[in-house]
Amino acid sequence: MFPTFIYDEIIERALKEDIGTGDLSTLVIPEDLLGEAKLYAKEEGIICGIPIVEKVFKKIDPNIIIEVKVKEGDPIFPGMLIMVVKGSFAAILQAERTALNFLQHLSGISTYTRKLVDLIQDLGVKVVDTRKTIPGMRLLQKYAVRVGGGQNHRFGLYDAVMLKDNHLAAVGGLKEAVQRVRNKVGHMVKIEIECETIEQVKEALACGVDVIMLDNMSLEEMRTAVKLINHQSLVEASGGITAENIRAIAETGVDVISVGKLTHSVKSIDFSLVIDDQKPSLRKQTVTMG
Repeated sequence: MFPTFIYDEIIERALKEDIGTGDLSTLVIPEDLLGEAKLYAKEEGIICGIPIVEKVFKKIDPNIIIEVKVKEGDPIFPGMLIMVVKGSFAAILQAERTALNFLQHLSGISTYTRKLVDLIQDLGVKVVDTRKTIPGMRLLQKYAVRVGGGQNHRFGLYDAVMLKDNHLAAVGGLKEAVQRVRNKVGHMVKIEIECETIEQVKEALACGVDVIMLDNMSLEEMRTAVKLINHQSLVEASGGITAENIRAIAETGVDVISVGKLTHSVKSIDFSLVIDDQKPSLRKQTVTMG
């Protein structure tokens, strides 16, 4: 997990967005009303985001006690107890939705990533993410990909060069673009070229780039490109990757498969937080938090 200071700001911004000037609903709950809430999984998946959830509750009330029953990255199933949260009911309710929003989304990413990784694990091909992330959430989303067994592509425009069709068009072609960028960046920076045709692959290969991306190519074109490249550059496949076609793409011989869906449109995993065991001195009740 990242150091706390990296995601502190994300959590604080999310809580401020939800609570605003104050939670009007918890005005009905006495400040000294204490008890516990239990967090359950409602779907199968891979759990991700436990440190974030703990931090959200502690931001609202440092006195809240959290008993975690699973480990980050564990498989979960419907009805499985994930954690018990003890403390002020008002504080628990204020933190509940923000905590679950993080947990559901990040677990969705880790779950889908694990599904794709498992489909091609025996082939030795890496599943990686992209920059198609929710603004402000990139670090956490890419963390969730790793929890699911995937790996990270570049984190931003600053840590690697990727020249796409618009870059090439702006400066008059692939060779010119590579020459220009080599004059601007250091020798430690990798250069990747997005190729849509076999002719572009040949040109990129002649330029000696580090990574050649095969963008939306057919399986036959990918096989031709892989044979042509012959380990002279790392080969990445991208565009329209799904659980249904990822194995066929991996079998073409590529080294890496990048999947935008891991972060830009993944389905969340559902969880439920319920109050079901108050202190004996308090009136017994069951409340489902939504």
